[in-house]
Amino acid sequence: MSYYVSPRFLNKLAVHITKNYLDLPRVKVPLILGVHGRKGEGKTFQCELVFKRMGVEVVYISGGELESPDAGDPARLVRLRYREAAELVKVRGKMAVLMINDLDAGAGRFDRMTQYTVNTQLVNNTLMNIADNPTNVQLPGSYDETELPRIPIIATGNDFATLYAPLIRDGRMQKFYWEPNAEERLGVVSGMFAEDGLGATEVEQFVDRFKGQAIDFFGAVRSQIYDEQITQFIYSVGVENVSSKVVNAIKPPAFAKPNFQLKNLIAVGESLVYEQERVRTMGLVSEYNQAVTPAGRAFAVNGSRDRRYEESPLLMPPADNPLRPYGMSDQFPSPETKRAKDAAPNADNRLPKDTWQLLCNILAQGQKLGIEHVDQRRFRVNSWQSYGTLHSSDEAEAIALLQSCLQDFPQHYVRLVSIDPQTNRRIAEPIVQRP
Repeated sequence: MSYYVSPRFLNKLAVHITKNYLDLPRVKVPLILGVHGRKGEGKTFQCELVFKRMGVEVVYISGGELESPDAGDPARLVRLRYREAAELVKVRGKMAVLMINDLDAGAGRFDRMTQYTVNTQLVNNTLMNIADNPTNVQLPGSYDETELPRIPIIATGNDFATLYAPLIRDGRMQKFYWEPNAEERLGVVSGMFAEDGLGATEVEQFVDRFKGQAIDFFGAVRSQIYDEQITQFIYSVGVENVSSKVVNAIKPPAFAKPNFQLKNLIAVGESLVYEQERVRTMGLVSEYNQAVTPAGRAFAVNGSRDRRYEESPLLMPPADNPLRPYGMSDQFPSPETKRAKDAAPNADNRLPKDTWQLLCNILAQGQKLGIEHVDQRRFRVNSWQSYGTLHSSDEAEAIALLQSCLQDFPQHYVRLVSIDPQTNRRIAEPIVQRP
């Protein structure tokens, strides 16, 4: 199978690696290259293709290795692997790199619930120390005066904003945001299906059909095409005999090339998209985990009402106030709700009554109001864009802001975001416009 390497990606990595092995007078070269971007866009795989093409030796560290029950072990591991890469340069006479996969998952802090341990702090400090002194990296308890060759570090991740800010400053880390453009996306997918008889036009139609999907989605489609043959194999040999046929078998099973027609690929792709939507909209965590659901509030998941409302009428909040706390009687509404009920929507606001009442409820409860929008393509991957956040409880200003968003984006999904001003946590995200 032929794989596609993006020229832009190749250039970025090749320049960074080569630059770290050159002695440039009075030039400060960052030791770390941080490759970040959306999940599933092939950051790690593109790096491996570049390493193979350049003939670079690679020493790997996983983000999962950056935590340990023993304080200091992960920091020592980083130093040990760095010195291992330096030894490869000395012994084999080839360039080597230290590759840290998912650095943000191992050393980042995503929210207040993420523990910031001693190991997290030590890993950040160790990487900063190596970036500042790349030729003098010592192991704890020993000291070696021999100068090490400079080893470039490649780190991948999704969100480097979760990392310690001094670590990612420009003098230590050069950032590279990887988002393949249309040409690069076509090149990668064409490489996946190069031996499957899929023409360039069909590949383009396939990619256009699933524009919002990441690169690994198309690899998953290709893999799932084989499921039918594997199912037939399992039932032909018997479920109880599968182990003896595939493990240490003298003659491993062989499979003919499946049907890679465009219609079959689209059908499999649609089934994967359906499963993605089920995961995204299920929202069972709000039903099972009370720590996630804000106490005493009717929680909306991805713009839909909580499934508990459908199962228990006693928990159903009234239609005019979907943010009312559980168990509040309609017979004794709050003063804010009563005023919202008594006051008819202004004729000038031109908002639907349900939308207007929902907006009033958010302001009446003292929450900050955010407004977000997204087009139909990005809605499938839940990639919303902020239109604005209102920090006051001025109803007229809130209505004007929402009207402006609805007028500017008539073909977009639009949702209101209720934000707790104390914790900055999102309370609810009801969708008020669907194209």
